[in-house]
Amino acid sequence: MCSLKIKDIGEQGLLKILQKFCPPEIIGDDAAVINTQDGKSLVVTTDMLVDNIHFSENTTSPEDVGWRATAANLSDIAAMGASPLGITVGLGLPGDLSVSWVERLYQGMTECLGKYNAVIVGGDVVRSPNITVSITAFGQVNPTRTIRRDNAKVGDAIVVTGVHGASCAGLELLINPTIGQNLIQADREALIRAHQRPKPRLDVIPILWKILDSQLANHLTSPAGMDTSDGLADAILQICRASGVGAIVEGEKIPLPVAFNNFNNWLTQEEALEYALYGGEDFELVLCLPQQPADKLVRQLGGSAAIVGTITIGSTVILRNQYLGDPDRVLTLSRGFQHFGS
Repeated sequence: MCSLKIKDIGEQGLLKILQKFCPPEIIGDDAAVINTQDGKSLVVTTDMLVDNIHFSENTTSPEDVGWRATAANLSDIAAMGASPLGITVGLGLPGDLSVSWVERLYQGMTECLGKYNAVIVGGDVVRSPNITVSITAFGQVNPTRTIRRDNAKVGDAIVVTGVHGASCAGLELLINPTIGQNLIQADREALIRAHQRPKPRLDVIPILWKILDSQLANHLTSPAGMDTSDGLADAILQICRASGVGAIVEGEKIPLPVAFNNFNNWLTQEEALEYALYGGEDFELVLCLPQQPADKLVRQLGGSAAIVGTITIGSTVILRNQYLGDPDRVLTLSRGFQHFGS
């Protein structure tokens, strides 16, 4: 009998094994896309949150657990270029958990869904020693407008739709309330809210396609993209691996929260960049598309949207850190959060 353990191969190794049981043309992106007969494709994604791994009562209220669980799934829908339809909810609950906690959980879910015209359409409940929230989200997309990870092309600009590192910093403030003492209250609350109430970037999709529709004469295909739930570095690396390309990422161009400017007694510039690259759960989008529409998208999104790099030949993703005077370094998946990792 094989003695290999899951911890020996890690999350990525386990996924490679499990993907052998799935149709290769469906898996590999933020969500599965299944063609239907009415000219629309069904988009399906599942995400799971476990007590004391993804949330805790010390940092997250039941309402915020519900919001974050829902937002994580809607972010995957956005990453595929789709519109949400609804979700199903699977719950594993201890018998001594209060009914009020569950009601508040669902209040957070419905509050998030209501902003995007989606609903809860069913689910399942089982007894469990730990609270587990598993959500499956459904969306729809025009098959010709599906955003996939494997569409990046050499010369494409790498666009991020907003700041990175805020969610990680917000969690740090919740865990260690004494840090960041020089932050004004508004900045502190903004970082904490970024962690507790992330916003899936479904608003980006109609703007993106309006720009690309105006470029039809150039026969542009769908951009490559995914969300940054596991960190900005992870998203860029996953896109490059799926597309068979490399990238140069300009560290000084990565948009950071304004509050980071006031972290002088806690957060160095290098630490701020690490938060942005590897912190995760910012739920912004990374999109790879030609320079001209990329420029238009950044202008129209405004705010903290930015072009942070370029897709290159090869397979290496290089971080240039000129504003810190550091030498170039190679980004790898090993730095981000991985289930079963040591």
